[in-house]
Amino acid sequence: MQQPRTAHIVRETRETRIDLSLDIDGKADYHIATGVPFFDHMLDLLAKHALFDLKIQAAGDIEVDYHHLVEDVGIVLGEALNQALGDRKGINRYGFWVLPMDEAQAAAEVCLDLGGRPFFVYRMEHPQKYIRDFDVTIIKHFWRSFCDSAKMNLHIELKYGEDLHHCIEALFKAVARALRMACDTDPRALDLLPSSKGRIGV
Repeated sequence: MQQPRTAHIVRETRETRIDLSLDIDGKADYHIATGVPFFDHMLDLLAKHALFDLKIQAAGDIEVDYHHLVEDVGIVLGEALNQALGDRKGINRYGFWVLPMDEAQAAAEVCLDLGGRPFFVYRMEHPQKYIRDFDVTIIKHFWRSFCDSAKMNLHIELKYGEDLHHCIEALFKAVARALRMACDTDPRALDLLPSSKGRIGV
């Protein structure tokens, strides 16, 4: 019988405090409160489409900038995913998704590997940089922090897009779907590491 794949992490610095709980095998029961509405919305979408149960209560020096909070949430979410995956036996390991976004003509392409070796590629070009007061260039730092802490190989690319909100939304949804695929287990391999080396991360 598979052990619960859950994690609870509290991280506190002079800049942020984050309390995060994750259940990989959830039903998209989520409650996100970071004080940054657009970021909350994106994390909602991540949990919804990955089918993660995710609770995040976060606070930080957002009166200065959103950067510290967004990046630190990425760090903690990655740590939680790494912890919840445990020894990673039985997982599909690889995930990929191509996701369209209706009238925005946005399409995101994501592929990832939960093989324990962090590597990050991010290709997102758009003439706009802000959604209200949210600088979307911070999103790159979020994904890099998440990738490094989760010990994954993550490639994210926006193929094209007009509406900036929908472009970022497409990225979050595509990562979520790729994660859902990669984290799923194969009943034929529950006791097996998904590596011919017999070890993950080397």
